[in-house]
Parts: sequence; structure tokens; C-alpha cells
Amino acid sequence: MDRRSALKLFGAAALGAALPLRSSLAAEIGVDEASKTITVGGFTPVTGPVPFYAILTHAAESYFRHVNETGGIRGWKIKYVTLDDGYDPARSVAVTKRMVEEDKIFSLVASVGTATNVAVIPYAKEAGLPMLGPIGGASAFFAEPNIFPLLPDYGWSAASNAEYALKDLKLDKIALLWENDELGRSAKRGFDLYMAEQKVAPAESVSFEVKTTDFTPHLLRVANSGAQAAILFGSNANLAGALKAADRQGLKISWFAPFFTADPSTFKLAGDLLNGVYFSSWLLPVSSDEPEVAAYRAAVSKYYPNDPIGVFGLNGWSNAALFGVVLEALIASGKPITRDNFVAAANALVGASVGGARKVSFRSGDHRGTRQEAIQQAKNGSFVMVRDFKPYPAVAFDAKAG
Repeated sequence: MDRRSALKLFGAAALGAALPLRSSLAAEIGVDEASKTITVGGFTPVTGPVPFYAILTHAAESYFRHVNETGGIRGWKIKYVTLDDGYDPARSVAVTKRMVEEDKIFSLVASVGTATNVAVIPYAKEAGLPMLGPIGGASAFFAEPNIFPLLPDYGWSAASNAEYALKDLKLDKIALLWENDELGRSAKRGFDLYMAEQKVAPAESVSFEVKTTDFTPHLLRVANSGAQAAILFGSNANLAGALKAADRQGLKISWFAPFFTADPSTFKLAGDLLNGVYFSSWLLPVSSDEPEVAAYRAAVSKYYPNDPIGVFGLNGWSNAALFGVVLEALIASGKPITRDNFVAAANALVGASVGGARKVSFRSGDHRGTRQEAIQQAKNGSFVMVRDFKPYPAVAFDAKAG
């Protein structure tokens, strides 16, 4: 056999060996080319202190079931594996490892919790595992090359609320009530930056603990400051407690709160006192006629009829939809479905509609996907948009978080 024939034979043998190897590697990262199925995973608190957060996961699962039953993503089906982590960061890491090693997941998608997602970052980076739509609000998410978040930094949202109060409602005495943890501190950071840029001193700034239900002393300070508006960054229970205290004291001011409190559950807690409250929101109203939002309502009603239709669910649906939008872009590019190519496709996303979010963009080194918010208002038991989407105030959006 001459040298040329030997090289041809060697090349053919190498090619034959490479084909099953490529298929095997794809299977190791959750890509089954034979059945056109991709396996992804997420952790969720079925047990632990916040089991109601499972609503988020039910909505994410509903998105994938809806996609699979309507032809898939350009013919590809998604298998969504979820494991209970009890809202315990150590368990979040353990179940993520299990999903990678046993289920061979391609990516984490719509995993629930700020502290839980933060805990997983070191392992995900080591494993080369993308994290799509982590449902949490840590500033760490925006700079990591393998993480693509939808939820904004709460400082941006607080600045949007302040901007609407100052510019649209012409109120210049604005107080901030902020939860004494990273959520509230982020909100305070953005609020302070925006107010300083506008050369307007905050009327008052009052912190409160997560479990606070009696806001009487806090609102005495707000009342004594002469505030015309108060922005509260805390839970829907905190907001309801503050509204009830204001009602008891006869304090008549405009109220603002973050997107996740614009939910039917808050009406159950606050009743008619919620009417009139404003909310900065990166999501469309749940009642929107936009096809993606209507699909959320229909799918959750079909698959989880006992779950409430609200912002929690639309949040989960939208974070799952981010994976679908990026995967569709990758498939359309004609490139192989690999994690590296997936990350590259995500970094090329510009102005995309993702579930209930609009104009979502990523680029390498800047993963602030949601770059704008609308203002909604509670009216007669529902939520309506009173100001269309607008970019975040630059002074807060461009500031380095932390």
C-alpha cells in the first residue's frame, strides 16, 4: 500500500470514528439528535419556606409543554427536568450537579431564587453550564459570561418609579421605604443615584425588616417629611401592611412598588387599598392581548388549572421563553447545537420579544437583558399600563451595581 492510499484509509477510519464520538458528546450535554430533543433543567422550592414559588416553575414547564405540543422549536422538543431544592443554596448546588451528571442537562432554565442561583454560579462556570433566565435579582448575574438574566437590578426599577413620580406626576417630595436586604439596598442605590442626578433631596428614606407587618412608625416618618409619594421595595405583604397603616393614619399619598407586587395575590392582602398604586414593570400586564401573554394564560389554565394567573406565573413563563428564543436563533443560524454556539447566539440577541418582556438584548460583557420598564397601575382589581416601556434612567442603569 502506497503512502497516499494509507492516508486515505486512515482518514476514512478517523472520520468513521469521529461521527459516533460527536453524537456521544452531544448526548453528554443533553442534545439527542436522533429524537431532536434537548434536555434542560431547573431547581425549585417544592418544599421549604416558599413552596408557593413553585408557581414560577409550573409556568416555565407550561411554556415547554406548550412548545412541544405546537411543533417544537423548529422541530426540536424540550425535555424539562426539575428537582426540589427546598430553597436551600447548598441543595441547589447538589441537585444541579445531579441534573448535569445524571440527566445530562444542556442548560439551567428558570431556576428559582436569588441566593440559590448565586450559590450555583461557581459550579456552573466550572461545568460550562449556561444559566438562562435565573429567577432572582443579584447583580452578579449581569457580568457572568454563562448567565443570561431577564429580571432587572431593583435599582433600575426604583429609579423608573422615581422618574415617573417626578416627571409625569410632577411630585417632588418622594420617600423611599426599603427592605433591609440586598433587594432593598439595590433599590436604594438606584433611587439615590437618580434623585441626586435630578438635584432633588429624598423626602425620607426608611428601612424595614422582611417580616415587618406594622408600618405605623415608618409612616409617621413619611408623614412628618411632607412626602407626596412613597416608593416601597419589599414583598406584597409589606406593601399591603404599609397601605393599611397609611389608611389608619389618614395619610394620602401616591404609592409605588416593584413589578412582582403587581399580582392578584396583593389584592387579596390589601383589598381596595391597592387601587391607585403604581408599579414599574419589565413585563406586560398579565391581561395583555399580546399573543405571548395570551399563550401563557391559556397554557397555565390547561396544565395547572389551580394556579393563579398573575405576574409570578408570567415571570416564570417569560424566563423559560428566553431559552426558546435563543435556541430558535441558534437553529436558524445553521450552526451545531453546542453550549458555546448557544452562548454566542444569546450574546447576539437584539431587541427580542421574550414572553411578556420586550426589547431584550445581550452582548458579550453586558448581560442586562431587560433594558426598559413600563408603569402599571392597579385599577378595579386589575393592572393596566399607564406609561409604555421606556429605557431605564441612565444614571442608575449605567452605574456599576454593588
